[in-house]
Amino acid sequence: MSDIALRMEHVYKKFRKGEMYNSLRDLIPALTGKMFQQQELDSTNKRDFWALQDISFEVKQGEAFGIIGHNGAGKSTALKILSKIMNPTKGRMIVNGRLAALIEVTAGFHQDLTGRENIFLHGMILGMTKQEIESKFDQIVEFSGLAEFIDTPVKRYSSGMFARLGFSVAAHINPDVLIVDEVLSVGDYVFQRKCIERMREVIHSGATVLFVSHNLKNVAEFCQRCILLEHGKIASEGPSNEVISAYLEGTRSEREGHSQSSPASITKVTVRDANGKCERFASGQKAWIDIEVTARARCPKLAVVLAITDEQFQNIFDTSSERLGCGNVTLEEGEVFKCSFEVSLNLVSGIYHPAVWAYRYDTQTAYDRWEPAATIYVNSDIDVRGTVNCFPAVTQHEVAIADANLAVVSGSAVTKTKPQVD
Repeated sequence: MSDIALRMEHVYKKFRKGEMYNSLRDLIPALTGKMFQQQELDSTNKRDFWALQDISFEVKQGEAFGIIGHNGAGKSTALKILSKIMNPTKGRMIVNGRLAALIEVTAGFHQDLTGRENIFLHGMILGMTKQEIESKFDQIVEFSGLAEFIDTPVKRYSSGMFARLGFSVAAHINPDVLIVDEVLSVGDYVFQRKCIERMREVIHSGATVLFVSHNLKNVAEFCQRCILLEHGKIASEGPSNEVISAYLEGTRSEREGHSQSSPASITKVTVRDANGKCERFASGQKAWIDIEVTARARCPKLAVVLAITDEQFQNIFDTSSERLGCGNVTLEEGEVFKCSFEVSLNLVSGIYHPAVWAYRYDTQTAYDRWEPAATIYVNSDIDVRGTVNCFPAVTQHEVAIADANLAVVSGSAVTKTKPQVD
C-alpha cells in the first residue's frame, strides 16, 4: 500500500469573472464571434482568472501538512478541490482513504431541531453512520459542554454554543485524511484549548491532517511541512519554520530598495541561543540577536534599534544600543558596525518577530529597517495568556465557609472548628 495519503498533480483552476454586456456595441461582436466559432476575444481572455496554477504536492500517511498564504492566494479554492466540492480545470487529486473536512462547522444545522437531533443530522452530513454517532454521542455532548441544553432547539443557542456543538461533532470523526480550515478559534478560551488538544490527539492517532490557515502559530506547532501560495502558485515548500519565514519576508524587496539609496544599511541579523542559530525558544530562555550595519558613505551618530512584535506585528518591546548606554557611532564609508543584544524571552507561547532599525536619534532618521528581521517561536509549559509571561504559581488554595461551624478545605484535608464557649 502506498504511504501517500493525498496528492495533487499539476492542478489548475480557472474562473470566469463574468459576461456582462452594457451596450449593444459590446453585445453584437460577442454574439457574432460565437456564431462563427471564432477564438475568444482579448476582452474575454481578460475575464479569465486562474485561481490555481500548476499546484503539485503530496502528503504522507500520518503527516500534518499546512497551506498558508495571503487572502486571495488560492487557499480556499485548493480547499474546495481537496474537499471534492469542485473539480479542477486541469490536473488531478488522489486521496487514499476516508476524507473529512472541518470547514464550516455549523453547516447543515437546522434551527428548529434540538442539539441532540442536530448531532445526528450534522454527523450524517459529515459521513458518519448512525451507529458511529450513537456510540460517540456521550463523548460529543461532554466535549461541547452543552449537556444542560442538548434538548433545546439550537435557534435559542448563542453563536458560541452553536459553534461549540458543530466543532464537537466534527472533531469526533475518525477519517484517514482530515482537512482543517479556520475552525480552531471557536468558542471561549477554555473551549479553544480543548479544540487544540483534540487536534493533537487526532495527529497522534496517526491520521493525516491538512491545515489551511492564517494562524501561523497553529501551523508551526502542528505541521512538519507546509506550502506558501501566492497568486495561485506555490511560492515556497518545505519545513514549516522556513516557509513561514518566507511568508513573513514579503517586505524584503521594499526594504532592499530603500537601503540601496541610504548611507547605511542593515546587512545581517542572526538570532541564536547559547548553542548557535536558533528559531525555537522556551518561555524565559535567553536569546542573542546579532546585527551588522554597513556604511556606503559617512554615517554619523548611528544607533541600532531592536523591537519585538507579536504575530499581528504589534510592537510589544523596543530598545536601542544608544538607550542602553552604548552611545552612538560614526561610520566611515566601508566600515561595519556590529552589536549583539541579549534578551530574556519572558513571553507566552506564540510567534514573535524581532525588528531592527539603523537609526539616528537627533534627526529622527531611519537609515534602514528590517521589519521583520526574523521570526522566532516561543513555547511555554504553563497555560498563560496575554504577551508577557510572569511565571505565575498558586501558593495557597482553600475554600472557607463563613459561619459559626467554620470548615476549611485545603487540598484533600477538611478541618472543622467549633466556636469557643466562654
